[in-house]
Amino acid sequence: MVDKDLILAKSGSVKRHIDRIKARSVVDMATFLRDLDRQESIAFNMHLAIQNCMDIAAHIISEEGFGVPGSAGEMFFLLQENGFLSADLADRMVKAVGFRNLLVHEYEKIDLQRLHRAAEKNVDDLMEYLASVFSKLGMT
Repeated sequence: MVDKDLILAKSGSVKRHIDRIKARSVVDMATFLRDLDRQESIAFNMHLAIQNCMDIAAHIISEEGFGVPGSAGEMFFLLQENGFLSADLADRMVKAVGFRNLLVHEYEKIDLQRLHRAAEKNVDDLMEYLASVFSKLGMT
């Protein structure tokens, strides 16, 4: 049985990290590229926001017995197959996992312009993910 308290706690963390990302990303690209603290804050909070989304997916898959995903990204396809996500949102979440892996494992190679664009445009995908999960679980 899915632990809705766990889902609420993890989603609260996602929202807090997204708030931090949004607060730090409201600068032009030139300012962003000169501000190492801003870059690191956004990267750190992006990593944690995506990780919490992955944790939610892993919990649901485990508790509902949806199978064993072959990769972190595959978790979102399992959620799609079981009516939690649209195909488009599952694809965007898989890309988010790939971005998280880049942040965690290859930080030196991160494209800072891509990080800034993701902070401005793609964090809303995480909120859409939470809304979709909440809807499927009957949570408001």
